[in-house]
Amino acid sequence: MKSIKNKIHNIFLCLTSTLLLSVAVICVAARIYETNPQPPLDLMAAEMTFPTGNAEYSKPLDRSSENNSSPAETSSGESEQPLTAVTDTSEVSVGYNNPSQQQQNQADDVFQASEPTKKELTQYDKDHKGEDKYPVTEFNTTTGNQSYGNVQIKNASSANIDIAEELEGKLGFTIEKNNQPQVLIYHTHTSESFLKYDTGYFYDSFYPRTTDPSQNVCAVGDEITKQLNKAGIKTIHDTTIHDYPSYNGAYNRSLETINKYLKKYPSIKVVLDIHRDGIGTDNSKSKPVFTVDGKKAAQVMILSGYNYDESEEFEDWEYNLRFALKIQHTAAEMYPEMMRPLYFADFMYNMNVNTGSLLIEIGAEANTIEEVRYSGYLLGKVLVQTLSTA
Repeated sequence: MKSIKNKIHNIFLCLTSTLLLSVAVICVAARIYETNPQPPLDLMAAEMTFPTGNAEYSKPLDRSSENNSSPAETSSGESEQPLTAVTDTSEVSVGYNNPSQQQQNQADDVFQASEPTKKELTQYDKDHKGEDKYPVTEFNTTTGNQSYGNVQIKNASSANIDIAEELEGKLGFTIEKNNQPQVLIYHTHTSESFLKYDTGYFYDSFYPRTTDPSQNVCAVGDEITKQLNKAGIKTIHDTTIHDYPSYNGAYNRSLETINKYLKKYPSIKVVLDIHRDGIGTDNSKSKPVFTVDGKKAAQVMILSGYNYDESEEFEDWEYNLRFALKIQHTAAEMYPEMMRPLYFADFMYNMNVNTGSLLIEIGAEANTIEEVRYSGYLLGKVLVQTLSTA
């Protein structure tokens, strides 16, 4: 009887081992041959931080085929039209050499918001009649797991950092106010877009991707660029679409764009990749907000990477972190509650191109286009103040 039990036990162990080995082989094969992998930034940045610190993911793009068109939100709020590739590499770089002209433009500078009419909101609901709608909740988070004064960071890296020491450290560049470009703004995930109206809900057909530059992160980049150029800090805004028709490989394509500009304009000191976050699920979304002068804006989160594997190509990571901390400090002084904690973690995301490279997320997909444009306008002012002392 004991012998039979031993045989059954051995057979059970053998079957279990075989099953576990098969599962492991399948998992490895899936990782190697997967045709639609989760992009790294979905995990680390683009769809990352919930107020609780938990990761939440929004509806992914259908990337089963590079030629597969995905629906984009139209001006009426519907999601019936396919994404149309639109590439604009024009250089927006209007600087002012005349101090009085610069001061006049700054004095006249007021953010022009576009408020929807009651008729437009009514039509928006009519256009989505019969669709399910889901809630959008607002939150504001300013507390990280490490702080110094009004500077808050979320240190998810494998490094221990001294914020006070880094804030006192020198930057890796000096801004010059001349005719040479100093700043490059671009977008790795150019088609990331937003809700059209602040209604407190979104419809089932909402799809937060479009190549319309007036409705995606390019509109945010425009606002930042305007402020920098008005202050005499010559800035180039590249709106090349790097994530369509193929989402995979967007970082390689945006790196090609960066290198093209750095080769043409060695004067560029600062390189900013402007994104938006994605917080929520298919039937519930959240958006980070704050208010300035009675107007609602989207909170901003800076990402700075750590050279965790001691790569030779990312030895200057600390300069980026110092730059990020100085922006965080300036923003906290100028617009309290504007900044989510600076996210510092073990990644690179093209931040190795120079000593002033950062990834910045403006709001999330459930923020409205006006909220994120306003944040771009405010962030532009923060960058002007930060860079004017660099």
